[in-house]
Amino acid sequence: MSTATFVLAAASSDVLNVIAAFGGGLIIAGALIWAVVFGMRVQDRELPRPLLKEQPHVPDSGPVHEMREMREPDEVPVAADKRERLMPYQLHHSGSRRGKDQHRKRWLPGSSGGFGSGGLGHV
Repeated sequence: MSTATFVLAAASSDVLNVIAAFGGGLIIAGALIWAVVFGMRVQDRELPRPLLKEQPHVPDSGPVHEMREMREPDEVPVAADKRERLMPYQLHHSGSRRGKDQHRKRWLPGSSGGFGSGGLGHV
């Protein structure tokens, strides 16, 4: 904005609007400055960042790799009496177990297609 724009705004009857807008801008700028200073104070109170020797490192045995296996569901045991409910200690610790067949199941080409995949679908 040029000086002429400010002169025109000050000469008009809306001087109070210009002053209010300028005051609002000062309030917003002050609030932003206060927020940055407040954030810096909070950051100063936090624990220091860990040193390089405190960072996690690769074990001596080498990097750990993920293990992929095929799982199959473990059936929920049936209570001896139908009226009796199962207690948590009667259930297994995991809901699945290692499958006997460890080969990944693959889709047969042309047997089916997912919605929106552009395939022919079931032929």
